[in-house]
Amino acid sequence: MNKGLRGFLAALLLGCCTAASASPAEVPLAPSVDLPRFMGDWYVIAHIPPSIDRDAHNAVESYALEDGIVSTTYRRRPGGFEAPEKISRPAGHVQAGTGNALWAMRFVRWLPLGLEFRISHLEPDYSVTIIGRSRRDFVWLMSRSPVMPEADYLRYSALIASWGYDPSKLIRVPQHWPASGPGTDAAAPAKP
Repeated sequence: MNKGLRGFLAALLLGCCTAASASPAEVPLAPSVDLPRFMGDWYVIAHIPPSIDRDAHNAVESYALEDGIVSTTYRRRPGGFEAPEKISRPAGHVQAGTGNALWAMRFVRWLPLGLEFRISHLEPDYSVTIIGRSRRDFVWLMSRSPVMPEADYLRYSALIASWGYDPSKLIRVPQHWPASGPGTDAAAPAKP
């Protein structure tokens, strides 16, 4: 395990809120999430990320249901579009009685603790979601499309701020994709 990943995991374990201790009143939960509909690719439009992800480009979360667990693939290119792709594969454990909106995201599958993953906002058409945490340390604004109109971005940023997040910490994630999309070796932008 590399040094950066060890530090990230240590920070998660030290500051981790388990789903059982989360207070839904702090940061909202979507009332209900249709898990099969939520699966698939989500482009990270903006985030307040862990420190190792501050310079992510082409960040995409992909979800797939496997035996009741949300198998997750998080792809990003640290530092630029042509940087080597980094991949993390945490597992989401949906917490009972939460309308499928609260997960424990485990980065080390055998550890009993997981990073609190709150589906705090979900558009009715499943086009945009916001993932938050009760601690207000991390947040992810994600879309089914790599491009978000500025007016929509400002509206979602204001919503995130209304939950007590510092909007000045929100970082936009550069997204530039060829027609082949995420998960391909051709994820770097074409040269002019």
